[in-house]
Amino acid sequence: MIDLIIFLTLLALGYGAGTWAEKRHYRSIAQREEATINLPAVTLKSVSVPEDKIRASQLVYGSAVISVDYFKRILAGLRNIFGGKVKSYESLVDRARREALLRMKEMAGDATVIVNVRIETSAIGKQSRRKNIGCLEAVAYGTALTVEK
Repeated sequence: MIDLIIFLTLLALGYGAGTWAEKRHYRSIAQREEATINLPAVTLKSVSVPEDKIRASQLVYGSAVISVDYFKRILAGLRNIFGGKVKSYESLVDRARREALLRMKEMAGDATVIVNVRIETSAIGKQSRRKNIGCLEAVAYGTALTVEK
C-alpha cells in the first residue's frame, strides 16, 4: 500500500513540475516572439528587392531539443491504445518548432528579413521495441538578408 502512495505522489509531483515547466517555457516563448515580431521569417525563396540593395546575406539556423516527460508518455501510450489525437505530443512539437524559429531569428541579428525558411523535426532516443520518443528535435534554417533602406 505504501508503494502505491509513493508512486501516486511521485506521479502527481512529476505532473505538477512538468506542467509548471511547460507553462514557464510558453511564457518565455511569448515574450521573445513579441521582441522579434518585426523580423519576418517567410518561406518565399526570394524577395522583390534589387540585388544592389542587399547589403548582406547569411545562413541562419536555430535548433531546439525538447524532452518528453513521463506523464506525457503515459498519456500518449493510453491514447495509442484508444486512438485519436495525441494532445500531449502536440504541445511538445509546438514548443520545439517555436523555440527553433526564435533561436534562428536571434542568430539573424540586425537582418531585415529571413527568406526560404524551413523547419525539420526528428525524434531522438526512440526505442525501437516500445516505439517511445525520448526527445524531439526541431531545426529551423533560412537565409537572412540585410537590405538598405
